[in-house]
Amino acid sequence: MSSHSKSRQQAELAFGKEQSQFFARNRAVDEHDSIVQARDEKTLRLREARLAKEQEDRAKATAALLSKRAVRP
Repeated sequence: MSSHSKSRQQAELAFGKEQSQFFARNRAVDEHDSIVQARDEKTLRLREARLAKEQEDRAKATAALLSKRAVRP
């Protein structure tokens, strides 16, 4: 780098600094996006599990009511 002019060296340093900030920002955005995606996937799994449990509970309650009606004379 010593064969380049002082202004060229300063420009190279400024560019390198800007470029490293750009890549750091991209890494942060990528990390944030992966966290958001993981959270969304977990939310979807939990929602599906909750809905399945609610449906199972309703089916059990309905079956219990039907069996009580069938027992009555």
